[in-house]
Amino acid sequence: MLTVEEVTDKSLAALRNAGVPEQHAQTQLSLLLEAELRGVASHGLLRLPRVIERIRNGVCDPGTVGKGVWAMPSLYRIEGNHGLGPVVALDAIAKISERARDTGVAVAAIRGCDHLGMLAWYAERVARQGQILIALTISEALVHPWGGSQAMLGTNPIAIGVPAVPEPFVLDMATSLVSMGKIHDHANRSVPIPEGWAVDQDGRPTTDAKAAKHGAIAPFGGAKGYGLGLGFELLVASLTGSALGRDVRGTLDSEHHCNKGDVFIVLEPQEQSAQIIGQFMDALRASPAAEPGNPVRVPGDRARSKRDSSLQQQITLAPAVWAQIQDMARNDRAQSNTKTGEKINAT
Repeated sequence: MLTVEEVTDKSLAALRNAGVPEQHAQTQLSLLLEAELRGVASHGLLRLPRVIERIRNGVCDPGTVGKGVWAMPSLYRIEGNHGLGPVVALDAIAKISERARDTGVAVAAIRGCDHLGMLAWYAERVARQGQILIALTISEALVHPWGGSQAMLGTNPIAIGVPAVPEPFVLDMATSLVSMGKIHDHANRSVPIPEGWAVDQDGRPTTDAKAAKHGAIAPFGGAKGYGLGLGFELLVASLTGSALGRDVRGTLDSEHHCNKGDVFIVLEPQEQSAQIIGQFMDALRASPAAEPGNPVRVPGDRARSKRDSSLQQQITLAPAVWAQIQDMARNDRAQSNTKTGEKINAT
């Protein structure tokens, strides 16, 4: 068990040693740590070694925020220039949030930045400042189409944040049954995955997490999840000019520049809507539960509860992940740069 302070200190040291500017290191770690605290280990600190390995391999530039241009009054296009996902995304969101206060809606279309991480992090930030956010991103081909057995689509999540009193509505869901990060988390802990999550590289159903890493994840909800995932991927690619399907690279490996796309939409809500929405969500929570002792929840409730609990306790990391972070925190930048060709087994 590890304290938040201990994990923060070592993780920031590891990022600094990789040459990440202090503010950018704080941003990247904030996202990963928030995922960890909310019980989303698949998007938490297990991804830090891969982030650092990508920087050391020269396929991620930790110092850039990308380069953007207003293509239209409400459309901001950004070339990510291989920057850290959270860093490029937050810079773009700040610009479209300011524009949306005048236009009512503004869109950021990003191409070529690194993995965004947990989309709920962005949705909640924007919702807490009084605006609506819709976030879409695509990944490497990890999901088989409905009726298929080969990975052809990304997990293609969507997040929606809506201002509400006292807490915003935050939905964050992939169009796959699970994330590949969750498969990797099970593999790191040598825990089998449930039946129906994935198939192996030969298209056979498997509960072996390591075999699933080389296979394909099922779409959620069968044909409906497949249709939504495909629709989101086409929408993002249309706006960003990013790669599609099996041509997408860089979200799970350390050797390729990331060529996926991301879309953020910020909208101005109607005045007084936060109060009305908050009351409606409270009515949902107070509605009769199907099972006694298991009350109705609204998306975002469980994650916030888990975060509050985690801050009062300690963090549990897979031993291999913690060992990698400690090693990266010990090595100075010069030593790290001599380790060309060394591969780190994390995602």
